[in-house]
Amino acid sequence: MLNYIKGRWKSFGHALRGAWGMLASGPNAIIMMVAVVVVLAAGLYFNIRAMEWALVSFAITLVIVAEAFNTAIEKLTDMVQPNQDPRAGKVKDLAAGAVLLACIGAAVIGVIVFYDYVVQAMVL
Repeated sequence: MLNYIKGRWKSFGHALRGAWGMLASGPNAIIMMVAVVVVLAAGLYFNIRAMEWALVSFAITLVIVAEAFNTAIEKLTDMVQPNQDPRAGKVKDLAAGAVLLACIGAAVIGVIVFYDYVVQAMVL
């Protein structure tokens, strides 16, 4: 049992290292984290309801997970095909497209959640 727990703890450490590697992977991750901070601050400022927090949390998670898969696919593609290859480029484009779609979905959720709050704040 102790070996099992040690193994799970070690796996958790690998997962944390992977998450940190994705967050430290470049400018897109920095932009994403700035957007997360802005959205969380807006949620706190407008005191959004629990269901709205759930939607915002889902949107944030969706984008972060999509970016993590994109980063993994890019790194694996570079490892397997280090030279320029249109097929490898297509794989990377597909992964980046998934992130774009997740971002569009998150933006739609953001508009749905924050629209009335922002309009009310502008009226006052």
